[in-house]
Amino acid sequence: MLKAAQLPSLQWGYKNVKRVPHPETDPRYNQGYKKPADTKYFHEPGESNELGHYDARYYSGLVSYEERGDALHHLIRSYLTVFRERNIETWIAHGTLLGWWWNGKIMPWDWDLDTQVSAATLTWLGENLNMTMHNYTFINPDGTEGSREYLLDINPNHIERVRGDGQNVIDARWIDVRNGLFIDITGLSEVNPSSQPGIWSCKNFHRYRTRDLYPLRETEFEGVKALVPYSFDKILTEEYSSRALTKTLHEGHKWVPEQKEWVKQGAIQAKIQPKPQPHVPRSLQPEEEPESGLKNLLNIL
Repeated sequence: MLKAAQLPSLQWGYKNVKRVPHPETDPRYNQGYKKPADTKYFHEPGESNELGHYDARYYSGLVSYEERGDALHHLIRSYLTVFRERNIETWIAHGTLLGWWWNGKIMPWDWDLDTQVSAATLTWLGENLNMTMHNYTFINPDGTEGSREYLLDINPNHIERVRGDGQNVIDARWIDVRNGLFIDITGLSEVNPSSQPGIWSCKNFHRYRTRDLYPLRETEFEGVKALVPYSFDKILTEEYSSRALTKTLHEGHKWVPEQKEWVKQGAIQAKIQPKPQPHVPRSLQPEEEPESGLKNLLNIL
């Protein structure tokens, strides 16, 4: 290993900054260095809030706000439709469940979607439908027919029902192969049935009681049939606090009760901008009466 005195220096203003070689790229640093094994199954093109929500295999660039909304809309509709047609039990969870609570739709600032299945269902999916492609057809607003394809990919690490190194908390994904956007699918299981019977958990430390999950409730989400946990309100309050069920401003969007929609605040401002008034020369404007001191004070207050 190189000593500090042997390291090359870099002049930066009036300070002498030492350049430290990187252990992965500079062979002089440590000949015995070994890069840690990558145990992660699903990979994303980056770790930022945007890049972290695409599957790296199908990522071809960031999609626009409008494109993302359309992609997620068909992503969840296709998933729920295919699973119902095959009689596979699944339910919506986390932020997707919160969107359902507000208006039965995806919240427009979401980047991905979340669903859950039992560990038994997850095992069946791994044995019977792993790495299968699913074609989904739909009718566009203009009456034309559209078609998209999705990959169901089951993480082989799903058989491990504990967190481990934290690299494989997502058990499966439903992936849009056009752009890499996906649904995260996580399994729930009774990890300690003898000491904690009736307590279901995932690898990301979310815990539920059997009576809060079952019986699942029949409902609709994004216009198709869906299932939600029995005690959805309790689950949402425990995960996000009661404030998440009442606050009407979030991520640059405002809840508009009349429309039952989350609307971008910029779009709201554009709607309420006053109409331009015709210019009236000052000489033709009526003279304003001087305001009293009390009125001025009230204006300030």
